[in-house]
Amino acid sequence: MNRCAEPISFLPVCFSRVWGGDRLAKEYGKPVDDASVPTGESWEIVDRTDVRSVVTLGKYAGNDLHELWTNHRDEVFGSGLSDTDRFPLLLKILDASDRLSIQVHPPAEMAKKLGGESKTESWFMADVDEGAALYVGFERATTRDELEQAIEEGTVDKVVHELRPKRGEFIHLESGRLHAIGAGCLIFEIQQNSDTTYRVYDWGRLGLDGKPRELHVSESLECINFDDVLPTMGVADGETLVACADYSLEKWNLGAGDIREPSTVDRFSIVAVVTGSVVCGEEKFTTGGCFIAPVGCAPMRSETDSEVLVIRLP
Repeated sequence: MNRCAEPISFLPVCFSRVWGGDRLAKEYGKPVDDASVPTGESWEIVDRTDVRSVVTLGKYAGNDLHELWTNHRDEVFGSGLSDTDRFPLLLKILDASDRLSIQVHPPAEMAKKLGGESKTESWFMADVDEGAALYVGFERATTRDELEQAIEEGTVDKVVHELRPKRGEFIHLESGRLHAIGAGCLIFEIQQNSDTTYRVYDWGRLGLDGKPRELHVSESLECINFDDVLPTMGVADGETLVACADYSLEKWNLGAGDIREPSTVDRFSIVAVVTGSVVCGEEKFTTGGCFIAPVGCAPMRSETDSEVLVIRLP
């Protein structure tokens, strides 16, 4: 089989968000259409019906991720993978200049009932302003009726558990976990390929169009795990941050000159550079750079002290 030894890089797709900022363009050089509008998300690796990552260089240049997954699966991604129509993961970088809505993603069985998609995700804190918060799970045992009352009274933030994350920490969010990102967080997010979000509470603000954003209270109440009390930030197991049914997430701390194999002979990986600079094949990737390392990919060498996230399918 004709393998691809070079890394595969893609053109990021950026989205304006009412809670976004300007760091994705200024610090990561992401392709923002209008710098005057807050940008909240850069989708780095995506295969949706309406948004697809397009390859920028090399033998697959001009192809999108869906075409690679459909027509070049074994040679790029490896054998024995699940027979899904679309690439099963989505990688984003988020710049939260303001708080996101308090929200939930549906578990698999509830997603089928509600016509959405299940979504489990993990956050790696690339940068955190002093005093920034995450809102995850519940501060105390809370019933559905109590949460519904808090929604009506606009006091949901009083029952959600508040965490004070540090740079370099992470947290895993199974579908069904109530959550929100606070202002002042720059985050790498790896998730199932899903875009179903039910908003519980939006802090009483208006969207970019000057109108209140839609809430999904009834759907949210069906999905929330009410036993999720006082959750904590994640605890790494060596280089492994997350190992769940949908993906694994590792963090490699590389010194200048260190060489690692980003993929294996039979399985691809996604690589995201949190800090530093690495060279893979003939391509250089600096802070915020992301790529797919196909099966049998060329070794990766760190030019500086670097932090690298490596994501794989189980």
